[in-house]
Amino acid sequence: MSVEDNIRILNRWFQEVWNEGRLETIHELLSPDAVAIGQAGSGISMRGPEQFARFVQQLRAAFPDIKVSVEDVFGAGDKVALRWTGQMTHLGDALGIPATGKTIHISGITLVRLAHGKIMAGWDNWDQLGMLEQIGAYNPKSVALGKTA
Repeated sequence: MSVEDNIRILNRWFQEVWNEGRLETIHELLSPDAVAIGQAGSGISMRGPEQFARFVQQLRAAFPDIKVSVEDVFGAGDKVALRWTGQMTHLGDALGIPATGKTIHISGITLVRLAHGKIMAGWDNWDQLGMLEQIGAYNPKSVALGKTA
């Protein structure tokens, strides 16, 4: 597939999976043997559509109104890179943290490798610590002062 086709697939992924919560898109676009690294935390990997769908369900249960905007996207060969921003409200306790009702803003970078119209691998680096700080689950001042949260 062309770089332009791969970019279209990733734009569709971000719109349908993250903004619309369409789990069927995960099963359609993610290869059964795909690996996703970093989405759920530094160094954590998920394999295949089932694990990734559970991650999306958990995150959307905590932040049901998530809206992600692709700010920049480009590709080369079989890879696509995206810079994105997100806004969401912490309305559920699915992350083990009671809902706060706070609206948060995050940003991230995603790199994806595709083959034959399917996502084969994805690497994410996004501001998970900033998310925890914005909902009050982490206080950098307490850490700097040697206090526990």
